[in-house]
Amino acid sequence: MARVKYKTLTEQMFYILICLQKECCGIDIMEMVSTMTDSRVTLGPGTLYALLGDFVKQGFIIETAVEGRKRSYILTDSGRQVLKEEYERLKSQVLDYEKYID
Repeated sequence: MARVKYKTLTEQMFYILICLQKECCGIDIMEMVSTMTDSRVTLGPGTLYALLGDFVKQGFIIETAVEGRKRSYILTDSGRQVLKEEYERLKSQVLDYEKYID
């Protein structure tokens, strides 16, 4: 069975959406994700900008400013919902782990 796009998020997707609770640009997102995860999760520019484009198309984020090549984005209500659903899914996994692992 094929995976439904955006039913679950990759780590990179999850952290990008967390960053975009406040308006920021791509370079800020890359730095924030690295800081949040102690460099465990990295984002290359190709991955980041492809995901940002997909998120705009899906209505999860909107572009808020363009200054030359620098573009800024922020989360929409739809994006907040996707982020919250992923958070709840991850919490469920942790609870399952805690229940069944000694």
